[in-house]
Amino acid sequence: MYENFLSNTRLRRFTVLALVIFVLFLIKDFMTPILLTFIFTLISVKIVKFIQRYIKLPTFLLATVLYIVELWLLYLLISRYSTILINQVVSTYNSIVHFYQHKDFDSDLVTNFISNYFKNHNWQDKVESGAGIILEQLQNVGRLAVAFVVSFILSFFFMVEKEKTVLFSKNFLSSSYAWFFQDLFYFGKVFVNTFGVVLEVQLLIAIVNTVITTIGLGFIGFTQLPTLAIMIFFLSLIPVAGVIFSCIPLTLIAYSTGGIQTVIYVLILIVIVHCVEAYILNPKFMSSRTKLPIFYTFVILLVSEKFLGVWGLIVGIPIFNFFLEILGVKIATKKTKKTEQPD
Repeated sequence: MYENFLSNTRLRRFTVLALVIFVLFLIKDFMTPILLTFIFTLISVKIVKFIQRYIKLPTFLLATVLYIVELWLLYLLISRYSTILINQVVSTYNSIVHFYQHKDFDSDLVTNFISNYFKNHNWQDKVESGAGIILEQLQNVGRLAVAFVVSFILSFFFMVEKEKTVLFSKNFLSSSYAWFFQDLFYFGKVFVNTFGVVLEVQLLIAIVNTVITTIGLGFIGFTQLPTLAIMIFFLSLIPVAGVIFSCIPLTLIAYSTGGIQTVIYVLILIVIVHCVEAYILNPKFMSSRTKLPIFYTFVILLVSEKFLGVWGLIVGIPIFNFFLEILGVKIATKKTKKTEQPD
């Protein structure tokens, strides 16, 4: 029975795939660092291979320089952008205080309203629930930051010892249970190829979003555009939700720059960019690179976002293409159909 099982490739691979899905379900709490490590490593491998086409340098040296440059850019972004954001928050606070202290403002009316509200409502429970929500969000941010750092370090260790790691991993393909690791290698190769296409698409979308948003902010009257462009680019790497994440700092800067009118302009710009990304760029780029119809691409993005959240927008298309490859579904082009039809 065991030999028959090994000779039945379809059944064997189905069993291995079911086992992989079950293990991933058990470690679903660790999916964020796993996916981040995979993304960082895949991007680094592509960049290093691209550079090695023109400059023949060791992978260790190129990877070290690449990660140093990435750390420098991240430090530059945090140091400059955080200073701008803090200044804008302080300026906004001062503007609000000045508004409430203005002689034309009826402070007694607001004070009486707040006093009556606290008397008629159970404000203690609301404050406690609000504090709990804030604490939970801070914990989520902390976990994401830790996952980001751990994934960055793991990716760096893989790149500096890429040849050694690959050679060591190949030993499993000739072990006593080589069939199991060969099937894992097959599934991994298919998923990496499909995921690489989606990652390239997301980079294109991030570049387009950054250009559109930066031009729009320039027309609105924003300064420090290079720093804001770096921030927008990194946030745009998060599909669809990245545009929303950039809304909070941009609206703060807009309020301190030109008041409510500028905030409205920025919100309109963000809505336009969000609609362009969600309904035009994402389906169109995905369909052109993955050879999927726009209808299928859009449905997959909606369903994957529903079940997997933000990560579903990143891994939804690769997972769908992965199963197409496993099921042996061949996507025929128009040219192929014409050649198959008789005259």
